Amino acid sequence: MKKPLILLSLGALGVAGLTYAGADAQVLKNHDSNAPVNFTADRIEVQDRADRVIVSGNVEVMQAGMTLNAARMTVAYRNQPNGGTGANGVEIDRIDASGNVVVRKADQTAKGNVAIYDLNSKLITMLGNVSLTQGANRLTGGRLVIDLTTGRSTVDGRAAGSGAAGVSGGSGGRVSGTFTVPQRKN
Repeated sequence: MKKPLILLSLGALGVAGLTYAGADAQVLKNHDSNAPVNFTADRIEVQDRADRVIVSGNVEVMQAGMTLNAARMTVAYRNQPNGGTGANGVEIDRIDASGNVVVRKADQTAKGNVAIYDLNSKLITMLGNVSLTQGANRLTGGRLVIDLTTGRSTVDGRAAGSGAAGVSGGSGGRVSGTFTVPQRKN
């Protein structure tokens, strides 16, 4: 008997919410948020007084096998006293991405209009027309939260801040999905 690709936690159904979890679906579990963050882009603007970097144009950020692509990203950092633990005493706290945001690791892909990667809490929150795919399995909704510690991803139909520029639920407040099932012998 072939093992199913996705195990749903139906007990986690909330208001228009669905949890996407299971042994095979947890490639993001225990992601190393302390790994170096590398990026490429068409343009970079360093705003030292504001402790941020703005990168734009075909932006790609890579960390420990995970890739984040977007049109534009703002990287918030802080300078560590006495050199700190980061490169040259700089520690990245948060990455805000907008414009066709795509997060990939192994066979999982998450897409949305906007994403916030909080490196301290190890959470990626995506808003607006979100989709989460693994192989032939797919979930769509308004908001997606990926917990990089547990590997659990939660999709719900509401996009926080709906109506904000570039952020719309796109799914009418509902979550929809398609899942493959194991082939059974009659």
